[in-house]
Amino acid sequence: MGLKEEFEEHCAKAKTLPQNTTNENLLILYGLFKQATVGNINTSRPGMFNMKDKAKWDAWKAVEGKSQDEAMGDYITKVKQLLEEAAASS
Repeated sequence: MGLKEEFEEHCAKAKTLPQNTTNENLLILYGLFKQATVGNINTSRPGMFNMKDKAKWDAWKAVEGKSQDEAMGDYITKVKQLLEEAAASS
């Protein structure tokens, strides 16, 4: 299986993460997903009253410069880690 196929498979698996997954972990996944699918951030930072979108923007900005393949690999690793933690705690 190629990296792209494995990435798509883990994108589907990410949707099965438990409700109690922390916002911090969800933001890490969001940033890696955007870097893997779009590349470097291409929008301006949302205003100070838009907390949710600003947090998402910051998460994406934090991984700026990673190659798309590297971001896919990191995303896969993070989803695996979160699924293992969820399985261990249930």
